Amino acid sequence: MWTHAKWPGRFLPPHLAAGERLGAYATWCNAVEGNTTFYATPSRDTVESWARQTPPDFRFVVKLPKPVTHERRLADVDEPMRAFLEAMAPIESRTHALWVQLPGSFGPGEVGALAAFLRRVPRSYRCAVEVRHPAFFADDHAGRLLERVLDAAGAEWVPFDTTALFAAPPASDAERDAWTKKPRLPRRSRALTGHPIVRYLGRDATERTVEGWRPWLDTVVAWLREGRSPTLFVHTPDNADALELARRFHDEVRARLPELEPLPEPMPLPAEDEPLTLF
Repeated sequence: MWTHAKWPGRFLPPHLAAGERLGAYATWCNAVEGNTTFYATPSRDTVESWARQTPPDFRFVVKLPKPVTHERRLADVDEPMRAFLEAMAPIESRTHALWVQLPGSFGPGEVGALAAFLRRVPRSYRCAVEVRHPAFFADDHAGRLLERVLDAAGAEWVPFDTTALFAAPPASDAERDAWTKKPRLPRRSRALTGHPIVRYLGRDATERTVEGWRPWLDTVVAWLREGRSPTLFVHTPDNADALELARRFHDEVRARLPELEPLPEPMPLPAEDEPLTLF
């Protein structure tokens, strides 16, 4: 996600053309969740524009299409996967992971389908799997089974941490909506690979979001000291402050590890008194 109605004019220059928005986002953050790919595989031209707008070390975590994960549940998906990977080819070197987000009904009984699917993914791609079935978190046997399958494929388990969201009753319309849609699962912070990926969902109140990510500061710093290369995405129910919050998390990590590379300087906004032009 690199566009949001509340970002232009506040974090990003207003009135950017579609082919410039990702480039502006990439001056704020060095990684992005490619969520739109779940709903439709983009054209190759579109993906080529993503490559043009981002530096070589930018990280894309692209979600696999809905027909692959939710409709066919990873079975008989060679054709849609081939079409998807052909479209993604322009950013193959920047695809940090293929994000395999599975439906909440995908449980331990289907782990075999996941194992077979992961064996067929080209080795040039890294996979990161997000599960939402409660059994993987409550049943030790199910959790270990999933870890073995992921470990065999060199794939990561993506935690979606919603504990801050559910720590207190919702206080905004966006939070109330998130309460009805987001999974309520325990926090999980065990990395399986050298490239752990975390999805963190806080609250619309900044102080609650910051308080909720404290455990992740310790975890991310420890991973970096172990030589891992983690990626953490910060969300809130309305996502209005997500860019600023992501940079704040990065700054808090750098305060503990000054050797960590800084994020790029954000693209400057036009001065308020700058005249508008048509061309």
